[in-house]
Amino acid sequence: MYAVFKTGGKQYRASKGDRLRVERLEAEEGATVEFDQVLLVGEGTNVKLGSPLVSGSKVKAEVTSQGRARKIKVLKFKRRKNYMRVKGHRQHFTEVEITSITGGPRTKAAAKNEAAAETQAEN
Repeated sequence: MYAVFKTGGKQYRASKGDRLRVERLEAEEGATVEFDQVLLVGEGTNVKLGSPLVSGSKVKAEVTSQGRARKIKVLKFKRRKNYMRVKGHRQHFTEVEITSITGGPRTKAAAKNEAAAETQAEN
């Protein structure tokens, strides 16, 4: 099962066990975070699409590390004017490992188990 969720103004596609670098979160290493802005949940052809969000679904993850990305140089330059400015920027990130995805579409096996439980309860 996979999910598409939104955090930090960006969208990420994730499955259980994936490690992602998301925009910096205020959480310590080892903490559990929940992403509740889930746009899509599914597996194969069984996909639940939200409008805009899938209600009741969440993506849980564990923070593995906090860090900063490689330096990006920003250069301003005007030819023949003796003008050049160089600045650097390092973006903060949080690395998370996806532990669970909930609220997805029901699988055929789950629906079959529920139907069997209902028939047993009636008898």
